[in-house]
Amino acid sequence: MEIKLKEITIKDLWEGYENNEELGVVAYGGKLDVRPPYQREFIYKPEQQREVIKTVSKNFPLNVMYWATRDDGTFEVIDGQQRTMSICEYLEGNFSVDFRKDDHPMTFGGLQPDKQKAILDYKLTVYVCTGEASEKLDWFETINIAGEKLTAQELRNAVYSGPFVTEAKKKFSKTGCVAYKLGNKYMSGSCIRQEYLETVIEWINGGDVSGYMSKHQNDKNADELWKYFQSVIEWVKATFPTYRSKEMKSVQWGFLYNQFKDKKLDAAELENCIAKLMKDSDVQKKSGIYPYVLDGDEKHLSIRAFDDNTKREVYENQNGICKICGEHFEIEQMEADHIKPWCQGGHTVKENCQMLCKKCNREKSGK
Repeated sequence: MEIKLKEITIKDLWEGYENNEELGVVAYGGKLDVRPPYQREFIYKPEQQREVIKTVSKNFPLNVMYWATRDDGTFEVIDGQQRTMSICEYLEGNFSVDFRKDDHPMTFGGLQPDKQKAILDYKLTVYVCTGEASEKLDWFETINIAGEKLTAQELRNAVYSGPFVTEAKKKFSKTGCVAYKLGNKYMSGSCIRQEYLETVIEWINGGDVSGYMSKHQNDKNADELWKYFQSVIEWVKATFPTYRSKEMKSVQWGFLYNQFKDKKLDAAELENCIAKLMKDSDVQKKSGIYPYVLDGDEKHLSIRAFDDNTKREVYENQNGICKICGEHFEIEQMEADHIKPWCQGGHTVKENCQMLCKKCNREKSGK
């Protein structure tokens, strides 16, 4: 790989700047692709954008940017998208900056001509690399370690860049994208940090995100993924029509859909069970109620355990004798057990607690 040092002014960078939600972002007279397929979405917070402009206004150095050359002589950003867009969006008049404490925030257009000129003449340091696509991606991963840390899915987007990633990001990775509008009531995470895209691919391919992206890298569209996601959300709405924001956002719906989509389920009966379990103080993980009412596995619920005070009191009442084998043990060698199991209506209270040696408790639990 060949790497050359290049200096450009902000004025040069800003020339021909366009930020198009569908077509992408270009700058530098239309010759710089600011957001190639492997790049993350714009994630800087407003204060971070302002700090970039304040740094420029004080003529302090910004971190070096990295570009890669393309076969047609144009460039693509490897590192520096966030700074490039912060600068250009400010020059476009899309946010203001308070340059001094207690000053009124100023847009670029509101600055005095000499202040504008100082910003436009500011010199940016850019390293331009020329090499194979794989070399660019390796470099991209390496130099981003020190900046805003890439998520696992952002790195996968880089490795498997192609038409599928480009199309999938339109539906799953934009602010206010169609996936967010359809599923935000049932999903947590950030679209622009690729969490929606990662989650849905995990669902459709049993957790193997890389395998799915490798197989579909050159697909001309992401229709299969989008149709699958629509089916999942519609199934959730039909199966669990009573909405509970806090609990439902934490459920891995796709995995439940894959397992139970073809089973006949009674939504009213499920809701009765869910409402009862939501009131049960022994159920510590309320989001686990949804998979529990489908498969009956108590592990989803994190049933409340007996506290140390209860265990000590019961141990003393039993004189350290295991209720099953009748032998004496130190308390550290024993475990608390529900006399009447939770699934049969037993609660996590002292009256329903017995101390068993570890061997007896394990054998009892395994029956």
